[in-house]
Amino acid sequence: MKDYKDDIRRYIEMEKQVLDSLSAEEINNVMNVLENGRLTGKRIFICGNGGSASTASHFESDFNKGISYEQDIKYDIECLSDNVPMMMAIANDIGYDDIFLVPLKNKLKAGDIVIGISGSGNSENVVRALGYANEAGAETIAFTGYDGGRLKAMAKHNIHVAVNNMQITEDIHLVLNHMMMYILSGMKGDIDAGISGRFF
Repeated sequence: MKDYKDDIRRYIEMEKQVLDSLSAEEINNVMNVLENGRLTGKRIFICGNGGSASTASHFESDFNKGISYEQDIKYDIECLSDNVPMMMAIANDIGYDDIFLVPLKNKLKAGDIVIGISGSGNSENVVRALGYANEAGAETIAFTGYDGGRLKAMAKHNIHVAVNNMQITEDIHLVLNHMMMYILSGMKGDIDAGISGRFF
């Protein structure tokens, strides 16, 4: 049997160090943008590729159900990565770089919010989506890793996971989703009590 314990400890230690380096100010700003969007009836669009597509889909689920279930004013979030037939049609007929841009051109209005998730910060289809959103007068949010890439520079709001490791970056993007859902759903009082929460 191989002994992976040292590698396991190193990975966990890296995760903890990166979590400690996160900017509470950046996270707080993003949470306020999202809550303002909810309270003013704005639509929120979110997108990403690969693991980031999974995080985007998870984000939609947690905000549309986890936070909104007991709220009178609910979130309206659409994950652009979830409509596979539409993405395939756009990729086949136009190009993969436009799979998020095309639906935004159909639906996005000024004041709406577009969230782009990209570990590198350079995913072309996400960059094009946020570029269009900026031009259309929407709020733009990026979740990035590594050096932040182009998305960090162009997004109006950015949460940057400063590590050159895609697995840690994607881990923490999902942690951020859960953190925001936990707090915005009103479960934050459970933290001090050590209670796991009411959602499964």
